[in-house]
Amino acid sequence: MNMKKKIIWIGLLVFAGLALAWVLRPQPVLAETARITRGAFERTVDEQAKTRVREHFVVSTPLAGRVERIALIEGDIVRSGETLAVLHPVEPSLIDARTRSELENRVAAAQAAKERAQVSVIASEAELSQAQADFERSTTLAAQKLVPPAKLEADRLLVALKTQELAAARASVHVAGHEIDVARAALSRASGADQGGAAWFIRSPVEGRIVRVMQISEATVGVGTPLLEIADARNLEVVAEVLTSEAAQLKPGARVDLTNWGGATTLEARLRRIEPLAFTKISALGVEEQRVNVLIDIVSPPSEWTTLGEGYRVDAHISAFHSDNVLRVPTGALFRSGEQWTVYRVSADGRARLTRVEIGQRNATDAELLRGLAENDRVIVYPSDAIKDGTRVASSGP
Repeated sequence: MNMKKKIIWIGLLVFAGLALAWVLRPQPVLAETARITRGAFERTVDEQAKTRVREHFVVSTPLAGRVERIALIEGDIVRSGETLAVLHPVEPSLIDARTRSELENRVAAAQAAKERAQVSVIASEAELSQAQADFERSTTLAAQKLVPPAKLEADRLLVALKTQELAAARASVHVAGHEIDVARAALSRASGADQGGAAWFIRSPVEGRIVRVMQISEATVGVGTPLLEIADARNLEVVAEVLTSEAAQLKPGARVDLTNWGGATTLEARLRRIEPLAFTKISALGVEEQRVNVLIDIVSPPSEWTTLGEGYRVDAHISAFHSDNVLRVPTGALFRSGEQWTVYRVSADGRARLTRVEIGQRNATDAELLRGLAENDRVIVYPSDAIKDGTRVASSGP
């Protein structure tokens, strides 16, 4: 065999070896990847909640006497000043100094309640005025792009909330005035100043709906006997039972989205108050949990939730953290390595590189990335056991 043939055979053998090595080389592992992005991030506390009327009014008898049969039933709508029941008082008897003092104190207490309600109206008007001024200022700055849209939205919702609070304060003044009239009438009749046994018309202190009738039939009743309970279904609030560990991260005024209430839209609401007293509740798995009630006000126009009533179930999503400019990493890419959070970063040569990261807030889909990666870096989402540090990967994502 001459030298030329030897060279050809050696070349063929080398080529065959290289081809075999290429075929037997480790194949890259197919992996789903995602990019590190920058943008808005929000973490919410999600709980089931129930609606309830903020204020219930129990109408009772101001005097002892015979009350006629009440024709109203549960669900009837009544207006402020409408007659609810007719009472025929008994002839007043002589009263002693103690009873007279009690009735006079009742009048004084009713007057004090009205003064307190009037102060609440003044405070609510001042808060509404301040909220409107803040909203106008934010509107001007937002047009110049000096404040984020979230600030403008928060100020707009605060104006709606303060408007509702002012309306509730004014209703309290009206109710307090009614209580003064009732207390004065009781003192007048008990003192013998109003004789004759004329019928006494018990009227509604507010506009609302009858939710309970405690005294249906005609009967002789004493002073303070409950007759009816009235509630204004337009003055709804939402109550959610939140874990104390999560409630500690919430602040009054936080944005709340209400979903799954039966309507097609998401209702806007605001966290008004976190009650100070927690309670123990047993979960469905039998675990003891410390929870606390949080009170939420609906700020969407009432025309959007006219079908919503008391005791209805809703899903409340309470904002615990919000930022318009953070680095976001998918939570599916995170896993623990010892005491550190780590991810598999896809390097420029297509290999998985184990990378330690530091994260902040988390929600169901993303986490706030504090350090460890840069924007547009690719990471492997839900890495399998086949992926190790240095493994070649074939990306199936962006």
